[in-house]
Amino acid sequence: MNKKIFFIFLLVFSASLIFSDPQDENQEKNIDISNNNDPSSLWKLFLDNPDSKTGIDICIKLGTLGKGNKTIIDNLNSYLMGKNLLFRSGESVNYTLVSACISAIMDLGDSSSYPALFSVLYTGYPEVIASEAQGALEVIPGNLYQFLVNVIYYNPPEEKFAAFRIGADSDKINVSQRGQLAEIALEQGLNADEENIDMTIMRYSAVLLLTQLRWTRANALAIRHYYRVQADYLHNLAPKERYIEAIACLGAVGNSDATSILGLQLGLINVKTERTGSYDAEITLAVVKALGNIGSNAAFDQLLYVENLSYTEDIQAAAREAVDRLKW
Repeated sequence: MNKKIFFIFLLVFSASLIFSDPQDENQEKNIDISNNNDPSSLWKLFLDNPDSKTGIDICIKLGTLGKGNKTIIDNLNSYLMGKNLLFRSGESVNYTLVSACISAIMDLGDSSSYPALFSVLYTGYPEVIASEAQGALEVIPGNLYQFLVNVIYYNPPEEKFAAFRIGADSDKINVSQRGQLAEIALEQGLNADEENIDMTIMRYSAVLLLTQLRWTRANALAIRHYYRVQADYLHNLAPKERYIEAIACLGAVGNSDATSILGLQLGLINVKTERTGSYDAEITLAVVKALGNIGSNAAFDQLLYVENLSYTEDIQAAAREAVDRLKW
């Protein structure tokens, strides 16, 4: 099914079913708008009857009649933004009206609607409303990538993370753009003045995406992140899982600098293992695999020495495989 048709169906279906406002029946006004095709007139009528069935019908009709009409587009954008702000302040809103507004904006198809639709995603609406807004962002023509980049650079933390999540999952964002978004998100997370939960989660999420994409341009940032997480892990401020992810990221995007860092780490682990017989199997395995992924022969000595120590078979096998992958 065509993506736009699917989302129109979703919006219309949702508008008829979800979260009906108990005040709707009291506000119902039977106004016939079937013969009214003047956008300006309809907008005035909408402002008089926004929460009634007539208002919702007008909103949907404006999605067709208002194409190319900058005034109508701006009005709907402002109206949706106002509803979002109202809801975030703790006031109740008519979910069906919000859904109809998103549907109209999607039909109008103007990229000036990106900010209003995006604000839906961090307002706290039910998931179905957020899905409608994200679907609209997907089908409205325009440079969604640049919009998301600007949000990650300049907006508050919760909006930065929301923009990154959209970019990471969007079919409209190609692989190269996705890598650049993850790189920017990681940089922003590392440069954050204060530890913020949204920035921290965004930083960890960006590392996972960079690892998946093997985005080598982020090597320097991956090293900074590695040292940050290593320090946090040693001070019990980050779980081992995050540290292992940082090691894996170095293996996926790293160069000779990353090889030096991980090679030194493996060397230290080898020395401790030889002296005490004690080592962390998960971290050791992650380091060995990362060095194999980079493939730099600078790690040859440390990897080869693994076979001389009392490591488990999976670590020994990973070290042999890593040696075989080294480039000479």
